[in-house]
Amino acid sequence: MSNDPIISVRELSKCFGDFIAVDRISFDVARGEIFGFLGANGAGKTTAMRMLCGLSYPSSGSGTVAGFDVMREGERIKRRIGYMSQRFSLYDDLTVMENIRLYAGIYGLTRRQMLRRAVTVLDRLQFRSEADTLVGGLPLGWKQKLAFSVAMLHQPEVVFLDEPTGGVDPVTRRQFWELIYEAVADGTTVFITTHYMDEAEYCSRVSIMVDGQIRALGVPADLKRQFAVQTMDEVFRTLARGAKRSE
Repeated sequence: MSNDPIISVRELSKCFGDFIAVDRISFDVARGEIFGFLGANGAGKTTAMRMLCGLSYPSSGSGTVAGFDVMREGERIKRRIGYMSQRFSLYDDLTVMENIRLYAGIYGLTRRQMLRRAVTVLDRLQFRSEADTLVGGLPLGWKQKLAFSVAMLHQPEVVFLDEPTGGVDPVTRRQFWELIYEAVADGTTVFITTHYMDEAEYCSRVSIMVDGQIRALGVPADLKRQFAVQTMDEVFRTLARGAKRSE
């Protein structure tokens, strides 16, 4: 396995007219990391994530994801990553199995691969009895776990999760993080945004964005020592206090 970073970004920026949403950010993500990408509403983290996923072109700077250039190879990036959006990304009017079958086709899996991985997903989530249930009828936590599992169907090198545990109960959040750890153990790198600062403690490293810029980057324990505080919530509040913009 290559020792090169799975994600590498240098001076990456995104502008909308005169508004600088992302302002010259630079960082690397190692293979096998859980990288927390934190920031208050309006900080620019979702815009940055969309550039890394090949969903939006940068205004300037450079970057690679899974070895592909974010400026020129967005379509190739999309085929090598998984992505779970902040808003639920499956189809409510399709059954659990129909959603799995649909996304397997989108990801280019063969029928044999689809069936094998569908069984794995249903067993892991204990969803066998729900295979023919419309997704719209599932509880939110079940939907989120299913959406994550579908994003992993094609065994991507890196998966991007945009606030995946928002609105779910604490038990489901813990179960969701168990799925994340399983993915990392299987060789997938996880890039995650979250508003829950206790979840930042679960990450290998975190960055914190304020007003489009990365103001802190490091291992959670090191950041707490740097800011002389006890929790990541206190680190976040210290940095966010001076923010000039919000959504």
